[in-house]
Amino acid sequence: MPGTTSTSSSNSQPPTVYSGRSVFGQAPTFDLETFSNRDFIVKDFVETLSDSAVPPNRKSGPANQANAFDPKPLIRTFENALNRMVEISGDLEHRENELSAAVRRAEVQHGRAMQSAKTGLDEAMAKFESLDSSLSGNDQNSVTRAVKIGQKLEELDRQRICAHDTRFLIQCWLEVSERGELFLLEDKRRQGGGESKVHCAKIARQLLKISQRLDQQSWPQANGVSIHVNGVNGGPNHNKKKRRHNTRELIEKFSETLEKDLLKSFDEFYRRENFDGMHECAKVLYDFNSGASVIGAFVNQHQFFIDRSQLITEEVGGDPESWERLADPDAQPSGVEPSLQALIEEVKIVVQEESTIIKRAFPYAEQVMTKFLQRVFQQSIQQRLEMVLEKANTVSSLAFLRSLQAARSAISTLIDDLKMHGLIESPEPASPQITMVLDQQFDDLFVPYFAGSTYIEREKRNLEELYSSLLFKFTIFHSRRRKAPTTLMKSLAKSGSEMLASARDAYVERLDSSDLAPAQKKMLLRIAGLKDAESANAQTEIEVSSEDGVLSTTNAKRMLKWLAEAVGRGLELNGGNETARDISALLHILITNMAEIYLETALDAANDLAASQETATKSEPDLSYIPTLKPAITTMHLLTTFIQTILLPLATSNISIRKEMTRSTTQTLESLENKVNTILQHTIDVILNWTSRLLSNQKKTDFRPRDDPTAVVQNTYTDLLQTQTCQAVSTFLSRLHPLFLTSLTPGPNLTAFFTELAIGFRSLLLTHFQKFQVNATGGIMVTKDLTKYTEVLRWGVEGGREGGEKDGEPIMEIGHLFVVGSEVLGERVRGLREKGWESAVLRGVVGRREDAGSVGVQSVLGML
Repeated sequence: MPGTTSTSSSNSQPPTVYSGRSVFGQAPTFDLETFSNRDFIVKDFVETLSDSAVPPNRKSGPANQANAFDPKPLIRTFENALNRMVEISGDLEHRENELSAAVRRAEVQHGRAMQSAKTGLDEAMAKFESLDSSLSGNDQNSVTRAVKIGQKLEELDRQRICAHDTRFLIQCWLEVSERGELFLLEDKRRQGGGESKVHCAKIARQLLKISQRLDQQSWPQANGVSIHVNGVNGGPNHNKKKRRHNTRELIEKFSETLEKDLLKSFDEFYRRENFDGMHECAKVLYDFNSGASVIGAFVNQHQFFIDRSQLITEEVGGDPESWERLADPDAQPSGVEPSLQALIEEVKIVVQEESTIIKRAFPYAEQVMTKFLQRVFQQSIQQRLEMVLEKANTVSSLAFLRSLQAARSAISTLIDDLKMHGLIESPEPASPQITMVLDQQFDDLFVPYFAGSTYIEREKRNLEELYSSLLFKFTIFHSRRRKAPTTLMKSLAKSGSEMLASARDAYVERLDSSDLAPAQKKMLLRIAGLKDAESANAQTEIEVSSEDGVLSTTNAKRMLKWLAEAVGRGLELNGGNETARDISALLHILITNMAEIYLETALDAANDLAASQETATKSEPDLSYIPTLKPAITTMHLLTTFIQTILLPLATSNISIRKEMTRSTTQTLESLENKVNTILQHTIDVILNWTSRLLSNQKKTDFRPRDDPTAVVQNTYTDLLQTQTCQAVSTFLSRLHPLFLTSLTPGPNLTAFFTELAIGFRSLLLTHFQKFQVNATGGIMVTKDLTKYTEVLRWGVEGGREGGEKDGEPIMEIGHLFVVGSEVLGERVRGLREKGWESAVLRGVVGRREDAGSVGVQSVLGML
């Protein structure tokens, strides 16, 4: 095909080559790169070929020649392009075949390599399984072989480490003994890192041991004489030549430098909160002196102790009203002193926060936590606690005891919170070691206040002061009431008066004591109802009223409340093996003050007054002591219930003490009950004596009126309700009725009292009506009097009414014996005898009839 020459320009960048010898332009040549280009476009490629097929001279010809189309250049150009594309396609197919063959060869090689690797892995797995089966086999030989291998490996590792350390130790010793230097250790220390410093510390400690043995001149003996040992250094002369350096001083100086460096690094790490660095330093310092230096630095330089050391001189303040309320036995305590409470809350926060730091910074965190807790409790809390209790002691004994209770409760809560938090074991509860430390610190805080009988003596002294104040005017009143003994019974009662005097004198002496705080003295005087201490000293000038000598259930309840508070406080503060003994001591105080001084004194006063009224003949007896019986009985009931419900169960742990307490309580209550019974018996005697005195005023003509011929006078007499004597007796007894109902508690005791009184009154009436002669008209008056007397006998509560009715109904029969005719009298008498009436009584009553001389009455008397 003839060559053509053409010029083409296109954006598809096909490479073009022209030949100058041909008339027609030659088509551009192209290769595989042309089609591999990312910018290749088919349309542009075809246009380029078409443009290259038209010669340049024809492109610039006249316009009329544009219609003369010549296809031959285009045919030749496209034929050349097609041929070139066939060549490129052949080359591409050839290259594809070569690459396919290369891929097949690579796949074959890869398969062979994988097969070889698989074979090697199977062999390795088979060997591992064989080794594993031999090591973990059940036979004893396999186990023994594995153990021996492990031991041998460990031994080899230890020997390697030991040989390395020994070599380094010898080098250091030679360096320090011959040249007086420790460059090797210094270099190792400067390398940094915790392990290097730990190693330096161990080497320094071992060098000291070597120096003590091989360089004894550096270690003076206890007696000041240096001993030279022949052997390693060749004797004393050799030592004098060879020894030039004091190895002990050099090694110790290096150790001090290392320790100071570590402490400084530890402090810097602490300020930057670098816990890993702190951990490494603490680990190294532990090898020097078991960590004492780093623990001391951490605890002593803690900001909490620095701040607290500045505040330790701060005085205990508080609201004066709070201290007064704390000293008032009738007021509720205000709780923990504010500064102590603030300290406890701060300690809780600080300890919990520092436990996290200690746990991360120290490998021996439990030891550090122990020292930190000891410092907190022994310094901060103990000092503040002592200041608070000293302040409370200057207020009153009760303020001290209440402050001690509140402080112990608050600190106990703090201990429990720290245990539950866990500290270094958080979030788990605290470890047994930390728990033991907390308990020990808690016990040590309060040992001075509970040693021996210190605590219970404080409680006893406080109760005695309060009881003496409360009963001061009471004892003054009754001590003035008692005069010099003039009879045997008064001589026997003198011991009670002496007891009152001793209690009063002890109270006055206590008020005069310089040990008594002003606030406490003020409180005791307020309880006693006094204005100042001088008025207590001059007891003759103290104004007391009858109300001061009367029993008060309010005071009894106050006494029991104070003792109950002491018991509860004792169980909380000093509960243990001595509980029964302490309860027994408190029971003794309660019996002495409440039973002996308070109740027995009041009952003795009532008994003396009752006994003095038995002989009253001119005026109506004074029964003003009767109202004191109800508060006395109520107080006895309160005392009995308190002892049996609270005190005796607390002494169960000690049988002998409980028996003694039961015996003492029983004797005291029996004594009080006997005194009450004696008073009631005296009261019955007083009432019956005065009733007998009133009955003795009965006129003989009251039941034997004159026979008046005029019926008007006779009817006027019979219209009277009762005789004057009956009215006087009824008025007297009726006036006593509401007094006994309000003074004695409704129940069996009141019923028994009314029954006994009714029986005595019945006996008086039977005797009384045997003294007067009665006519028919007088019999009617007897019946009216007896009706009134029967109403009087039906006193009291429902139980008393029953007793009165049973004893009152037969008395009405006396009136019938005077009224009925002689023909019916015999039948009446027989009926009464069947009911149990005595013949002598019936004979005495029937014999007082005016017609007693008649035949019918005489026959009845003969029957009796």
